Amino acid sequence: MRRRNNSTVTEFILVGFTAIPQLQFVLFILFLTIYIFTITTNVIIIGTVRAERHLHKPMYFFISNFSFLEIWYTTTFIPKMMAGLVTGNKTISVHGCIIQFYFIFAFGATVNFLLAVMSYDRYLAICHPLHYTTIMTSKVSGYLALFAWTAGLFAPLMPAVWISTLYFCGPQNIDHFFCDFAPLLNLSCTDTSLVEVTFFTFAWSIILCCFFFTMVSYIHIISTVLRIQFPFGRQKTFSTCSSHLAVVSIYYGTVIFIYVRPTARTTFHLDKVVSIFYSMVTPLFNPIVYSLRNQEVKKAVQKFCISIKDLVK
Repeated sequence: MRRRNNSTVTEFILVGFTAIPQLQFVLFILFLTIYIFTITTNVIIIGTVRAERHLHKPMYFFISNFSFLEIWYTTTFIPKMMAGLVTGNKTISVHGCIIQFYFIFAFGATVNFLLAVMSYDRYLAICHPLHYTTIMTSKVSGYLALFAWTAGLFAPLMPAVWISTLYFCGPQNIDHFFCDFAPLLNLSCTDTSLVEVTFFTFAWSIILCCFFFTMVSYIHIISTVLRIQFPFGRQKTFSTCSSHLAVVSIYYGTVIFIYVRPTARTTFHLDKVVSIFYSMVTPLFNPIVYSLRNQEVKKAVQKFCISIKDLVK
């Protein structure tokens, strides 16, 4: 147990990217561009899926859920980070930090569950096309989405509660751009062994289970695609699946590197850079890979944008 001093920390400082002060404005423009593009594309996808009746299918229902989730996930930390880059005020209250921690990991857990659900949906559609419509009904897809959201929102509740019981007496600097687990735990003056066990039970079980489930689904999908006799159909399906698999691999590769570790106190200076990939880069490319490369969605988006433009006029 660490020795306490006489003062209790009420605020933290999110250090972020302060190594080169001259780059603060450049980073602000970069992150603002990423945020605007992520929000705009996901809003367009949600609006298009809702407006176009021929997109009222389980696959697009899951994609619209995923888009809605990505909006909230990126909003939990990017606006706060950009405000710090502009104003120089990078403080966040202890309670605010714990709330941010909860929502980042709640939405992050939901991402894992939704990726698993979406891979299962594609597995059924490609590997069992004759039974797809009877198995993946609107009722079943609704239950699967509800499960992903409910499980994701409840999963980090206990770690967040345990963190809220910790005593922080200084220093105040969190060496990250959001309230991540390991940097936050390193500032505690009390015993954190129980918090570590709780968090890693949560992280290992969700990340690894969803990862293996998703990978097994894609292995079956790729195996089925390779058996397609028509080269054009095989190439088209394989192109779509390989894009999905590439984004999923980047996401899980970085998440596993950060959170599947033997101890929370093992931290690297590289963590902040790696975190950018799963927290900003993959949400940036997800709308493109899962939706905008799809010809059916692309045409529907064009039609939706034209109708919005006409309404504005």
